[in-house]
Amino acid sequence: MQHYKKHLVYSLHMNKIPASEKIYVSISKVPDSGRGVFARINIKKGEIIEVCPVIEIPKHDFANVNQSFLVTYFFSYGAKKDKMVIALGFGSIYNHTYTPNATYRQKPEEQIMEFVAIKDILKDEEITVNYNNGDPEDKTPLWF
Repeated sequence: MQHYKKHLVYSLHMNKIPASEKIYVSISKVPDSGRGVFARINIKKGEIIEVCPVIEIPKHDFANVNQSFLVTYFFSYGAKKDKMVIALGFGSIYNHTYTPNATYRQKPEEQIMEFVAIKDILKDEEITVNYNNGDPEDKTPLWF
């Protein structure tokens, strides 16, 4: 109950977050990925693609999440990467590549993640990120 109250109080003070009109979801071109996020319009390098509110998973639920297929939809979060969150909007649908055209920035104080273009992205191109903390240079194998 305390966890719920904390988020309720925060949400009452949160700025409005508009839905992005720059993107859509379709069948991914990344092998074995299912759905992916695509550009509805041309997106310039440095442009924010989407701002996603996040839901923090309570620590007492970590064990349950790690045994679920949903584990591949969560992000390590916070300055110490000691929290787990799910990104709403299309945030948890962006697919991983080691040659991404976007990254994400975590903003724990606002409980959001921003997805940002690191290259120009053409209309109908799939938008991908590196799951390794959004670092396009990190080639570390994924945890799952």
